[in-house]
Amino acid sequence: MVSSLVIVYHRQPYEEQIEDGKTVLRENSSPNGIVPALKGFIGQVDRASWVAWKKAPAGKPIKFERRITVNDSYGSYEVVRLPLSGEQINQFYDITSKEALWPILNSFPALYSTENCDWSVFREVNRLFAEAACAEAAPGAVVWVHDYNLWLVPGFVRRMRPDLRIAFFHHTPFPAPDVFNILPWRDEILDSLLSCDLVGFHVPRYARNFAALAQALRKVDALVERRVYPRLQATGTALSEPVTPVSLTVDGRSVRIDAFPIGTHAQLIRETVQKTENLARVAHIRREIPEHTIIVSIGRVDYAKGTRELLLAYERLLRRRPALHGQIKLLITAVAAADGMRVYKRAQQAIEQLVGRINGHFGTLNWLPILLSTTPMPFAETLSYYRAADIAWITPLRDGLNLVAKEFIAAHVNESGVLVLSEFAGAAVELQDAVLVNPYSISQMDSAIDRALDMPREEQHARMRRMDALVGRYDIGHWTRHVLALFAQLRAARPAARAPDRQALRA
Repeated sequence: MVSSLVIVYHRQPYEEQIEDGKTVLRENSSPNGIVPALKGFIGQVDRASWVAWKKAPAGKPIKFERRITVNDSYGSYEVVRLPLSGEQINQFYDITSKEALWPILNSFPALYSTENCDWSVFREVNRLFAEAACAEAAPGAVVWVHDYNLWLVPGFVRRMRPDLRIAFFHHTPFPAPDVFNILPWRDEILDSLLSCDLVGFHVPRYARNFAALAQALRKVDALVERRVYPRLQATGTALSEPVTPVSLTVDGRSVRIDAFPIGTHAQLIRETVQKTENLARVAHIRREIPEHTIIVSIGRVDYAKGTRELLLAYERLLRRRPALHGQIKLLITAVAAADGMRVYKRAQQAIEQLVGRINGHFGTLNWLPILLSTTPMPFAETLSYYRAADIAWITPLRDGLNLVAKEFIAAHVNESGVLVLSEFAGAAVELQDAVLVNPYSISQMDSAIDRALDMPREEQHARMRRMDALVGRYDIGHWTRHVLALFAQLRAARPAARAPDRQALRA
């Protein structure tokens, strides 16, 4: 059985749990995030497949089925589980992706390193993903590849199956050409992306950076641009763009470019947070945290998330405004990185040391200014903390989008609250009613948190209402319909070439 849509993403579309000694597949505990967003497409097509990795011991028989059929609330779909050894995963993901590619994507070239990289392993893993995708795809199907660690998949798919439509979506930032060109593999990566029929990004800035990269490294025969939609222009802010590319042509081949930010499941968030048990949890949180003002910051350990800069700004706040002592609490979640990611371990140590310093200096027997958690919270509990909080402080140094900002807005259901948001988060181009801030600026960070703390309730209501309306209108359903329309255009754009023999691909 072949599929009209093949989703290629490194993560499996479910969570594995051990019950009575057996592995059981459960739907993701949170309906928000990349995996649930992509699973929303499964019920919209005739048949879908998902290609992901699964760890397998090197040189030993595989103890799991390579291919399974999953039936859950999203529909019925095939999952192809690509066996990768621990060594392959470590080199492909923990080292090459995180030590070489991630710093460049987020424009931190000083942290870039290829010292331990083996690009041949990265290339081979991408080839394996491509082979699995091609074996699943019906003639003329759409193969939809996700995120930078699979950058080389489109090139392999194009050579193996010229009949297929290939789409790629970046969930990350995309840097300016002068930063991207630090990568010694820049030509191979760009050639692969230029093999796509469609390359997507969250916001126009990253789409323009991609087009500029193509212009820098290749002779671009044609570049078509249009005015940015008014809701995404964000004039006067860090990621503002007046125009965005919609297609470019290289060597006679045209590639469509799309910039459209993913939405959150706004209605589900509203319904979840307003359930009786969750409203009771919100009330419990407010009782357990007696401070007048609760600030929440939810994220994971990553130098690009700006947690260190946020903590330093909070420390300055406590020095600058001693009247807040005992009246304010910062709840910060910095989910620890997986083992093997050394650069994230250093970031985690820095966060823990700063929290210890601030609590030790300002805390008393009756009050600690910061509550830190390094473990993820269940979805409903996270929403309850959003609803209980007065301020969400989300100031990454760089972020492709940041769905947390949208979740906070939806969880407040048009009530008061303040969102302090980095200009360098993709979501900032939409959420202009947030208190936008340059997280690299000490004075702006100080002014932003002061403004949030002192904002009149009426202004909070007005801003949150406008942002809630936007988050509700441009939700995950809106994004899904937009992408499906693009896929339909791809299928109609040209006749499918003859597919190569499928048995040969599976061999």
